Amino acid sequence: MAKNLIFKKPDNLALTVVGAKSGDPVAIGGITGVALMDAEDDGTCIIRRKGVFELEVEGTHVVLNETVWEYANVAVNIGDKLYYDAAKTIKINKNDHGGTFFGYALGTVGSGAHATIQVLLK
Repeated sequence: MAKNLIFKKPDNLALTVVGAKSGDPVAIGGITGVALMDAEDDGTCIIRRKGVFELEVEGTHVVLNETVWEYANVAVNIGDKLYYDAAKTIKINKNDHGGTFFGYALGTVGSGAHATIQVLLK
């Protein structure tokens, strides 16, 4: 067996996520997950990369309006791909243009609305 194996199942990782609070969705580059604790003073935080979490999701995405990308309302349905969108207050939506793939909706959210639904992490 390889002697350089660090984690066999890296479902939980300690990463630097300054300001994260327990239960927050987070993204560090392409690594996404949910904070399992408040970030320490140095920014260290344990995030969970697998599982199903109840998260606030917004029924928006981004569309090209002539030459400008703009937010538009759209419903979220079960099975839809969801994205982490650092530009928004509610971080999870359907912004596949500028967001980072986060997981799949296991509930519904009305167009332009926001609700707490179950999300299956990628």
